[in-house]
Amino acid sequence: MMKAGDLLPKYLDNELKALELDREDVLFAAPSDLDYSGLFSENWLIITKEKLYILQGTSFSRKKKGKSAEEESTFNLKEVKEYPIGDIKSILINDMVSGGVLIAEMEDGTDVYLCRFTATRQKDFGILARIHSKLKNNEEIRLHEIMQEQTKNVCPKCGRYYPDPGRKVCPHCIDKRSIFIRILSYMKNYKLRAALLIVFMLLSATANIFRPYVNGNILFDEALAADGRYYGKIGQVILLIAAAQLIFLIFSIIQGRINAFLATNVVYDIKVNVFRAMQELSMRFFSSKETGSLLTRVNNDSSRLTYFFHDGMPYVVVNAFVMVGTLAVLFSMNVKLTFLILLPVPLVLYISKVIFPTLNTLHTKRYRTVRYLNALVNDTLTGFRVVKAFGKEKNEIDRFVRANGRFTDSVINISTYASTAFPLMHLLISTGSLIVWGYGGYQVIQGNLSFGSLVAFNMYLGMLYQPIQYMSDLVNWWSDTMTAGQRIFEIIDAVPDIYEIQNAYPMDKAKGHIELKNVSFSYEPNKPVIHNISLEIRPGETIGIVGKSGAGKSTLANLITRLYDVDEGQILIDGINIKEYKLDDLHSKIGMVMQDTFLFSGTIAENISYGRPDAHPEDIIQASIAAGAHDFIMKLPDKYDTLIGKEGQDLSGGERQRVSIARTILHNPDVLILDEATASVDTETEIKIQSALDRLIKNKTTLVIAHRLSTLRSADRILVIDNGRIVEIGTHDELIEKKGEFYNIMETQKKALEIGGVIQ
Repeated sequence: MMKAGDLLPKYLDNELKALELDREDVLFAAPSDLDYSGLFSENWLIITKEKLYILQGTSFSRKKKGKSAEEESTFNLKEVKEYPIGDIKSILINDMVSGGVLIAEMEDGTDVYLCRFTATRQKDFGILARIHSKLKNNEEIRLHEIMQEQTKNVCPKCGRYYPDPGRKVCPHCIDKRSIFIRILSYMKNYKLRAALLIVFMLLSATANIFRPYVNGNILFDEALAADGRYYGKIGQVILLIAAAQLIFLIFSIIQGRINAFLATNVVYDIKVNVFRAMQELSMRFFSSKETGSLLTRVNNDSSRLTYFFHDGMPYVVVNAFVMVGTLAVLFSMNVKLTFLILLPVPLVLYISKVIFPTLNTLHTKRYRTVRYLNALVNDTLTGFRVVKAFGKEKNEIDRFVRANGRFTDSVINISTYASTAFPLMHLLISTGSLIVWGYGGYQVIQGNLSFGSLVAFNMYLGMLYQPIQYMSDLVNWWSDTMTAGQRIFEIIDAVPDIYEIQNAYPMDKAKGHIELKNVSFSYEPNKPVIHNISLEIRPGETIGIVGKSGAGKSTLANLITRLYDVDEGQILIDGINIKEYKLDDLHSKIGMVMQDTFLFSGTIAENISYGRPDAHPEDIIQASIAAGAHDFIMKLPDKYDTLIGKEGQDLSGGERQRVSIARTILHNPDVLILDEATASVDTETEIKIQSALDRLIKNKTTLVIAHRLSTLRSADRILVIDNGRIVEIGTHDELIEKKGEFYNIMETQKKALEIGGVIQ
């Protein structure tokens, strides 16, 4: 288990020694990433039982000498500040647009500025403030819980904090050069085909190298020259040329067929890994990412890797072999002429090295613009009803024009840079051909070189410079592919917030005894939604949860199902912390019917049986009857085999809700959570569904979140939540008699119904 002192990087060892501070004394440590003026900086805040330390300075990294790609870091300390814990009354966070400022209220009435930070560090300083509060109040500090949470935000390899806690990727530990090797590693499942591909690529390259010799030396010097060995046998030489071309063609076809199979299957495996990794990530990941951005990673980036395997890699391998073979032939033909034509090569390679970083940056910018453009189009098409309802078509067009303009500018920048640098490279390369015809022609006149050899030499020159010319495209290809690969591996390597511990407990059957102990939670750092809630729900008990919008009702359900993890406290089911259960078992034993119903594209039957794909048709029908969905399903064109569109757009809101309820009834969970389950249905349908739900919840622990308080009359207890706190708890009659918050909500609803003419 990581200790609090382990949060401090090794490059602070000298500073800790100067302060006579042992890592074992550290209760918590966190880095701020801004200075007071808002510029990027690095300051470390360390809290112990006696003092709060602030180490102001800057760290920098450099590569170690030698072949290792590892980095070593040092810290340039500028100033150290120390504040005794007893002198600090409280530590506060002042929220700003892009982060916050940490302020210490001193016992003498003054305020002391401690540090400034971005939003990514906000949660850390919230923890530091809570630790100080517990120290001042002599409360227990559960360091193991804090460290369990903080371990997720620290790179296990180098100990640095992740720049984005929601994306568990450490830029310092990503070896971009290893991305190439990692992409190739996906070929390990196809070793035989990869070996055959290499063999036929080499055979194809060999046949290609042989062709200039036949077309040049043999044709001109041996078949057309009077003193040639094959003089007068022009037909045989033509057949030989045709045979060489046919062999090259056969090898190329076989290579292409193997390559097509290999490339598509390797990219298929990569896509599966990306999608599998996305399924394992937590709700926080998806709530902080735009759908268009994720689609870009899965589709566009994978397509670039397809090009890598199908076109890029084979071309590199073949042309590398062709270059080596061609150079060997050229040196055997004329050493001096070969050295002359190679003179521009070092300059060409140097130019490639210079333009590579710029192109890489330009391609990264282009990716960002296309990602935003995809996200914008996806949001507009998904929310077209809202766009139409508010008449914002022109606004959306303007947004698209601006985003498309940025994308177009990024493409133009790449094209402009490339069209300037690469023609210069081509000009340098073309000087080789001039040297061949100039110096080589002179050698022919002098009788030192045959005309056939000159023709062959010029053909070989084309074979040599064609791969070198490809270097211009190779720079683009390499930058684009490695950037795409890095983005894909960021998803694959991302560490989910919600993870299953080793030796997790199975949950064969949930009795439904739920306990919340001092639970606190926030979606955003230092903006708690749930405040220190403690609650015990007995097995088989039905608990109603009411409160204003945003009070934390649905959040409580999300925490119990472990869609999110609590920031503080514990949630236990049947006496065991839910973090210790197998995730699949936990989720399979808790069923949810949510207010925002989602149906997959497919048939009605497939949607109802989503939780039990092997369910018998009779069971599906019985679940539909119980949910009040059977009657309207039977009126559909294909009944239970009726295909519904994305998100059930072919069904009304009430019909979607009833299909969702049927899905949960068929799933038959041990614990049931109804989150506004009848919010989208009319009164008559609500009565039918409520009757079905009454049968479903029998002997099950049930949480019912509802705005319509009439649905909670039969609940064993009702919780009233306000601003993330339980303000009232009791039966329906007890709360009415108490005339507190629940009574006020009830009276407000009655008045609303009277105004609407529902109650006379």
